[in-house]
Amino acid sequence: MATLPDLEIPEDGKLAANITYFARALRAAGVPVGAGRLIDAIRAVEAVGFSGRRDFYWTLHACFVSRPEQRAVFGQVFRLFWRDPQFLEHMMGMLRPTLRGANEPPKKKDAERRAAEALLDGANQELPDMQEDGEEIEFDATISFSTSEKLKQQDFEQMSADELAKARRAIAQITLPIKPIASRRSQAASHGPLPDWRATLRTAMRTGGELQSIQRRKRKQHYPNLVALCDISGSMSGYSRMLLHFLHAASNAKGAGWAKVHSFTFGTRLTNITRHLHHRDVDAALHKAGLQAQDWEGGTRIGESLHAFNRDWSRRTLGQGAVVLLITDGLDRDDAALLAKEAERLRLSCRRLIWLNPLLRWDGFTPKAAGVKALLPHVDTFTASHSIGSIEALAKILSQAGNSGDKARLMSLL
Repeated sequence: MATLPDLEIPEDGKLAANITYFARALRAAGVPVGAGRLIDAIRAVEAVGFSGRRDFYWTLHACFVSRPEQRAVFGQVFRLFWRDPQFLEHMMGMLRPTLRGANEPPKKKDAERRAAEALLDGANQELPDMQEDGEEIEFDATISFSTSEKLKQQDFEQMSADELAKARRAIAQITLPIKPIASRRSQAASHGPLPDWRATLRTAMRTGGELQSIQRRKRKQHYPNLVALCDISGSMSGYSRMLLHFLHAASNAKGAGWAKVHSFTFGTRLTNITRHLHHRDVDAALHKAGLQAQDWEGGTRIGESLHAFNRDWSRRTLGQGAVVLLITDGLDRDDAALLAKEAERLRLSCRRLIWLNPLLRWDGFTPKAAGVKALLPHVDTFTASHSIGSIEALAKILSQAGNSGDKARLMSLL
């Protein structure tokens, strides 16, 4: 929490009303705050008391925050709501158009825009008295809603709470149809392209050895498995949540063609969440997955996680031409040699390895990190995963028969 001046509480202040409105702002920003937590917060402040902003911050934090991903939203809403000296400047600076140049404003922090829009959502309502006598703040801003095309290209980390809800609904509609794969095995077919000499001789024996027709066969077809390995470390947490929504939709899609969808998360350890994502309700599915995966927003050990997958799960999930989606930014501090070895083994075990990396949203991306350099030679396709549009592009990538162009582009990056 940033160091800011202490709060000045007036003698006739309406602290309970202000806490109530603060709870509504948190709820609008995506933090589930109910009436029970609000009552607990008011009672906690009354019981504990406070002499400064820090005490007040942590008292409300203990009452309203229940998950690690809610900390950033809480911090931004608190900073904007409870008399930040630059409150108006922050609010208007995020809503008015800015000119890029020498005086370009600093980059928005995570959840800052969501917090501002949550506060502005009730700007036209009657607000509790938070200002000193004679001091009044008015907002005159026009909030434009993103069009469908703009929403598709917008970065997940820069979306507001309302845009994230729309993005989740759009992701739930995305399907990844896959063509069946021809098997080495064959089956009888009246007009198949392959002659069946054994069946032909058996038929001829029934007619005294007279050959009347040649029996035919054709190749069997089967659908491959889809295996997703999703990085949930601190640098990937915002993107991982949206991609897990997508994996949930893929796991429950009917008629998409995949034989099975296997989902794994990794940060400091590998976790199989396949059975949780088969739950029909997406919120319940992700809640159960989050309870099992204890390394959310932690460190990153990609090499060790791939080693655990190759050792324990590859033979069970990668048979019959499986396609693997590796969702990570490649920022690994472990041994690069181990990562390269396990990535090579993973590539040799599957039909196609597709790397989804949100860092590709930057036009000037170059593979300077050791983990990125270790992974690149062993993947077939390297694509972005920061927006709805990038996820939709997966359907086109999977429909491409060859990947020689991708390999040439990947090798040019090294």
